[in-house]
Amino acid sequence: MKIVIAGAGSVGTHLATLLSGESQDIILLDESEERLSSLESNFDLLTVVASPTSIRDLDTAQVGTADLFVAVTPDESRNILSCQLAHYLGAKKTVARIDHYEFQTAKNMNFFKSTGIDSLIYPELLAALEILNCLKFSWVRQWWDFSEGALVLIGVKIRENAELCNIPLCHLGTDIPYHIVAIKRDNETLIPSGNDSIEPGDMVYFMTTKPQIPYIRKIAGKQQHSDIKNVMIMGGSPIAVCTALELSSALGIKIIEIDRERCMQLTEKLDDDVMIINGDGRDLSLLAAEGLSNTSAFVALTQNSETNILACLAAKRFGVPKTIAQVENLDYITMAERLDISGVINKKKIAASHIYQLMLNADVSNVKCLTFANADVAEFIVAEGAKITKNLIKDVRLPHGVTIGGLIRGDVGMLVTGASRIQAGDHVVVFCLGGMIKGIERYFT
Repeated sequence: MKIVIAGAGSVGTHLATLLSGESQDIILLDESEERLSSLESNFDLLTVVASPTSIRDLDTAQVGTADLFVAVTPDESRNILSCQLAHYLGAKKTVARIDHYEFQTAKNMNFFKSTGIDSLIYPELLAALEILNCLKFSWVRQWWDFSEGALVLIGVKIRENAELCNIPLCHLGTDIPYHIVAIKRDNETLIPSGNDSIEPGDMVYFMTTKPQIPYIRKIAGKQQHSDIKNVMIMGGSPIAVCTALELSSALGIKIIEIDRERCMQLTEKLDDDVMIINGDGRDLSLLAAEGLSNTSAFVALTQNSETNILACLAAKRFGVPKTIAQVENLDYITMAERLDISGVINKKKIAASHIYQLMLNADVSNVKCLTFANADVAEFIVAEGAKITKNLIKDVRLPHGVTIGGLIRGDVGMLVTGASRIQAGDHVVVFCLGGMIKGIERYFT
């Protein structure tokens, strides 16, 4: 597959290096030779010094033969124009990074599609939605809905008091209302078998249905966690704005922002029930005065990963049960997990998941890269006559490192066993170790 990425910023570079390891034909173009200089020699990709809004430059880069054109420069207008030009030259699919919330309404999306743009990504909104998922329950580290909640994925940190600790999974029974689809242990990610056991300190990913969530909470030993009633956000970034707009008005929301002019902008953009505080979120006396010790959740969204991690650690010392940090440095994600920060938001990984979905030939409605684990999850829509429908699941012989978490048939979510048979039209939620999704799509087409 030939993929052209315009923009060698943080998102474009991460996406290019991620895809370069999957035997894709990757071209990364940017106007800055300096930003491109270190990439071509270290990764399997071609770099081109070119303007994404020049027809001549795009033609020279052979954009017209691209299967996918991705524009992720810092300038929204240039991204939109370059996608339109790429479509005009013959690119099969285009995706543009945007910075405006209202562009993603259904009406506006249809307009952009009519101009040659197949998909719009707003990483800040995607990050905000991920924060909302983290805030659904105080005891849940990661949460994702599939097919509007017919199935849910819950990531939980397991402690010594959990009922299912140190028990082989095959001894948990065959009629349990959940499927353990992945385990993150130290630096290793497991797609578990029946002989594996859950150990204290593991991050365990459960696939289940919504009525079973209280049961998952019980066996994970999380009954003592109280509901989230208020949220304090450090940093008035676009992600903070999107998060505040999406959060329930029933929650008490405070945003602490050091820049006075930005505070004025936040006051204009947000509802009156969101409290804007002009101050330095690193000032512990300020946090204490604003009631941090009585806060249910603390979300650090400054542009500095180290500051966000340290602020979350300070919040934990004040007794805040739920902490979430924006961590754009990929090397710090594992460190943040080890420091017991409840959630980590990384725009690069979130945007890459969305774009990765467009690369697949199968009909896929959802792709996620698990932030803490080296694993991916995809929601495949099964085609008529697909290989996966030919046999019972136990006889399909999926590759090692792949498991089926569940399926949605009609509007009903259900777990699967080896004796289940998948049908055309089913939405099948598949988990696999990182980088394997492209290799398993043939089972569903």
